[in-house]
Amino acid sequence: MAQLGLIGLGKMGFNMRERLREAGHRVVGYDRNAEVSDVASLADLVAALEAPRVVWVMVPAGAATRQTITELAELLDEGDLVIEGGNSRYTEDAEHAELLGRRGIGYLDVGVSGGVWGKENGYGLMVGGSTADVERAMPFFDALRPEGPREESFVHAGGVGAGHYAKMVHNGIEYGLMQAYAEGFELLEASGVVQDVPGVLKAWQRGTVVRSWLLELLVEALENDPELAELEAYVEDSGEGRWTLEEAIDNAVPAPVISAALFARFASRQENSPAMRAVAALRKQFGGHTVKTKVTD
Repeated sequence: MAQLGLIGLGKMGFNMRERLREAGHRVVGYDRNAEVSDVASLADLVAALEAPRVVWVMVPAGAATRQTITELAELLDEGDLVIEGGNSRYTEDAEHAELLGRRGIGYLDVGVSGGVWGKENGYGLMVGGSTADVERAMPFFDALRPEGPREESFVHAGGVGAGHYAKMVHNGIEYGLMQAYAEGFELLEASGVVQDVPGVLKAWQRGTVVRSWLLELLVEALENDPELAELEAYVEDSGEGRWTLEEAIDNAVPAPVISAALFARFASRQENSPAMRAVAALRKQFGGHTVKTKVTD
């Protein structure tokens, strides 16, 4: 049994704590929401762990992550290890690693995929950092990933920043896949030729070349709301798609599908369309993301 401190018990962090505990690990969780937190503060979390410590951060990217890393740099000791598992931009990882490294604290950046279904299905993990730190954290990675060959759900992608870079590109691809399903859904509905649109999508789940987990989630959403009429066609973007396109531009890599998917999300904030209701439904299904629902009298 290994011990882990887990900071951030939101939609993913909470389920990660439960999956790790089910695997036999001792997990001390901290969240600003006292109802789900095991301790009252970051200092209490550090004190509850035996040295050398491993602390996993799962808080929103940006200012919240920077503040948490800065506080941990003051609280942790030489030989401890910090894992940053949020959707941070990969360029921030070098800064975090340098800050912690000055105090002899290790750092790994981990792209985590699996959404709100990860507790049951496991999480795909993309890791950046040193080989020694990766090996040290492997008991936790093995507990979180799905059963089966490690290389099918886990990768040590490279040095610091590589994990979040891989997750950034993963999410850019996700944008394109969701948009393709959504446009197909709209075309099926608009044609008037197909009488059972949800049935067609459901029939694609086995034996076809377009089968996928995202398709299964769209089918589930349609079973609950066959025309997705309860949703507004308003879709946010959390940053990774934009970063992916910036990297594509910097590296002169054509990315027309991802760019079109991102621009479609911008368009969704100006007009209501069946395709964007489908994208909104998919984001709610796999990630528990907030969606806008129609107000009825």
